[in-house]
Amino acid sequence: MRHLRALCAIADTGSLRKAARQLGMTQPSLTTQLRRIENTIGGRLFSREVTGSRPTPLGRSVLCRARPIVAEMNALVSEVRLEAGQTADARLRIGSTGSRAVVGWLRRLRARYPDADTTIHIDVSANALLQMVAANQLDVAFVHEVEGAPLRVPEGVERRVLVEREPQFVALAETHPAAARPVVRLAELAADQWMVDPSVDGEGPGLRRVLAAAGLSPRVVYGDYLTAADLVASGEVVTPCQPTARSRQGVAVRPLHGDPLTVRLFLASRALPAARTGADGSAADAAVRTGATEPVPDAAVRTGATGSAPDTTAGASLDVDALFGDLADAYFEIAWASAAYRQWLVRNESPLLRFQEPPTREELDILGLAGPAEVS
Repeated sequence: MRHLRALCAIADTGSLRKAARQLGMTQPSLTTQLRRIENTIGGRLFSREVTGSRPTPLGRSVLCRARPIVAEMNALVSEVRLEAGQTADARLRIGSTGSRAVVGWLRRLRARYPDADTTIHIDVSANALLQMVAANQLDVAFVHEVEGAPLRVPEGVERRVLVEREPQFVALAETHPAAARPVVRLAELAADQWMVDPSVDGEGPGLRRVLAAAGLSPRVVYGDYLTAADLVASGEVVTPCQPTARSRQGVAVRPLHGDPLTVRLFLASRALPAARTGADGSAADAAVRTGATEPVPDAAVRTGATGSAPDTTAGASLDVDALFGDLADAYFEIAWASAAYRQWLVRNESPLLRFQEPPTREELDILGLAGPAEVS
């Protein structure tokens, strides 16, 4: 079963690296495992291409048999747990791409469901997390979608939009000439080397599209954002970053003029045929509080629709609207705590501030925003 799950993960993610992260193992270990499987079967199951790992004809044949077996085993495990009294109502499984809001979200969820075994799965690949939601390996996932590079949302997965269009900032060395400005223009970074993480779905294509639209063609290299801080501080590279990114020594985080790089933030969950909301109308309230936009049609469901996933939380069915509300509160908290993003939110009168206490004159003075808001 471990081998079959590995083959399905490689096929679903299209990458040994992404599959290894999804399976909680290293890429070399998964490569070795795949080699053993192919030696046992007597043929290559995947071909390595520039765009990733693709199943060979033999691989597709094996996968056709493997997928139903994996699905049946998942069903068997779930049924046995129910029989043994280890019901799913004691678990809450959430996933997320990297976000500083996760800590506050977990704190709120554990307060809401104190008897539940709440676990978190972090993956830089939003597509991998969406697949896990569709396969009932996660109850919900908080992900981001790069503008111009839509995610592959599986059938039966619905979305609740937290932020329709969030700007991505840029991280650059504090000694960079552009770091002296509160807002940076792309043209000021034309001579710099950009770095993106190829494991983050849509990041590379999204950046290249924006640079090309601006008539720029700087060198773009690939690396891991987790280890990029030293390269940024030394002036070797500049990188896109979340507006909530924490300041690091030697690194400046600045918004980009005109917000050319943006993402959509949403919570994904499995859809049920019958929509239902909480008794207090929490679904509608959550949409208003977060500024969620009109749902966008999926192949099988309308995204952003209200509804509940299968029973997984202690003592009651999973209330996705409540999870979404807790996520929204956690995200507002971390967004307001980020100085650079806080300034952007106030300047742009973001919908994120709709249900926040209006900033006082003293707070605006501290932010340097008490006068007319001008961004050059």
